[in-house]
Amino acid sequence: MSARWVAPSAADAERLPPEEVFAAGERNHHISNTAYPIAHDVTWRPYRVTRTRHASVLARAYEGIDDLCLYAHVPFCEVRCSFCEYTVVQGQDLKATDAYMDRLEKELDLWLTLLGRNTRTLHGFDIGGGTPAFVDAVRVARLVEKVHQGFRQASPSAERAGPSGYGISIETTPKIAAAEPEKMRALHDAGIDRISMGVQVIQPDLLRVLNRDGNGAELHRRAVDHLRDAGFCRLNLDVMYGFADQTLPGVEATIAHTLSLAPEYVTLYRMRYKLTRISHQAPRVKLDDVRAQASLAKAMLKSAGYAATPGKNTFSRIAGDVGTSEYLTRRVIEGMPYLGIGLGAQSFTHTTISYGDGAVGKNLLPYFRAIDADRFPLQDLYELPLVQMMAKFVAVSFYFGEIDRAAFHAKFGLSVDEAFPREVEWLLARGLMENTEHTLRLTDEGARHFNGVIALFFAPSIQRYLLDRDPDVAKDMLVRTG
Repeated sequence: MSARWVAPSAADAERLPPEEVFAAGERNHHISNTAYPIAHDVTWRPYRVTRTRHASVLARAYEGIDDLCLYAHVPFCEVRCSFCEYTVVQGQDLKATDAYMDRLEKELDLWLTLLGRNTRTLHGFDIGGGTPAFVDAVRVARLVEKVHQGFRQASPSAERAGPSGYGISIETTPKIAAAEPEKMRALHDAGIDRISMGVQVIQPDLLRVLNRDGNGAELHRRAVDHLRDAGFCRLNLDVMYGFADQTLPGVEATIAHTLSLAPEYVTLYRMRYKLTRISHQAPRVKLDDVRAQASLAKAMLKSAGYAATPGKNTFSRIAGDVGTSEYLTRRVIEGMPYLGIGLGAQSFTHTTISYGDGAVGKNLLPYFRAIDADRFPLQDLYELPLVQMMAKFVAVSFYFGEIDRAAFHAKFGLSVDEAFPREVEWLLARGLMENTEHTLRLTDEGARHFNGVIALFFAPSIQRYLLDRDPDVAKDMLVRTG
C-alpha cells in the first residue's frame, strides 16, 4: 500500500536491547498488554494533531480506504463495575439515552458526509459499551438501519455474516437478558446475530468488591434461556481472572459454571487495573498467580472442546469459527481500518488513531457540545509514524496470539522479520514464538510470557517508558479525572 506516514520522533528512532525490553514487559505486566499505547499523553505527544487540522488530516487519512469496520459506543450502565476501564456513564434514565442516541445518529451522518454514502464497504459492526442493551431496542434497531443505509454491504457469502452481508454483535448483562426477554428478541429481529454477556466471576464476595452483585450466577441460566429463545445462536460469555484475592478454586468454579451454560464461545479476560476504581489492588496480584489461573482456565476449556491457539483469549467450540465478532476478527488478522462513533470511541486508519470527546472525563457534555456544533467529536487525533502503526497492528494481533504475515506485509510493505529483525530472532531462539505456514505465533511458553513478548513489538518510546517505569511506585494506574 502507499500510506504516507509522518517521520518518527527521536524517541522512536532508537533500537533497544530485546532482553531488556522483555524484562521490562514482564516487570510491568499489568500494563504491557494489548491495550496499546501506554502513556500516550507522553509517548504520542509529538504526533498530536491540532484541532484546526482535524478535518484535513481525517480526509487524507480515509482516502483510498474502501473496506472498514464500524464500532458504536453506547456508554450507559446501571452501575459502574469496579474493574471497568472504559468510558461509561452510570445511572442514566431512558430520556438521557434517547438524547445520546439522537447525537450518535447525527455523528454517523457527519462521518458519512466525509466518507460518502454507500461508497465504503462495511465488514463488521459492533455495538459495545457500557451496556448497549440498556437502551430501548427500538433505538438500537434504528441505528442498525441507518448503518445499513450508509454503507455498501459486504458479500453475503462472507463467513458467518448476517442478512446485511456483515455480522453485527452487541453486549448485554445477565440482569437485562434475564428480565427483558422481549428486548432480546427485538435485538435479534433487528439483524444482530451475535451477543456477548459478562459472567466474569461467580464468587459472591468478589462480586460485591467488583460492584457487580446484581449480576450473579442465579441470573445466568434464565438469561441464556431468553437469549436462545430470542434466536441467538452465537453467544459469547466473558470470564475474568487476575483479581486480588481470587483463588484457583474460584476460577475453577467460574469456568465450570460457564461451561454448564453451553455458549458457543468463551472469552478470557485478564484483569487490567489501569484507570479502574480498584487500581490500588494491582501490586497484590503476582504474575505467577495470574499464570496459574490462566493455565487452569485454558485447560478446562480445551478439555470441554473449546479451541484456541496459544495466546488467544477467545475459545470456540465451533469448528472453523474463531469466535470473535467480524469487526474484531478483521481488525485482529488484517489490521482493517475501523470507524468508532460515540462517547470516547477510538478510530483507526492506516496512518491515524483518534479518541472521541468525553474519553477523559467520562461525561456526556463535551460529546453533546461537539455534535450540536456540527463538528467531529474528537478529543485527540494522532498522525503516527510507521513504527507506531506497526506496533498497534501487532498489539491487536496478539488478541489471537499470532501475526498474520501476509496481512502485515500488505499493510506495511515489509515483512515482520524485516520490521523486527532482532526481536523475531531473539524470540524464535528462545522458543517463545514459532513460524507456522501463515503466521508468527506464540508458543505455549510464549503465552506464559505474554507481557514480555508483546513489549518487543512496541515502538521504542513506549519500550523506553516501560524500562524507566518502577511498577512499585508508578502513579499511572490511578483513575484519571478531568
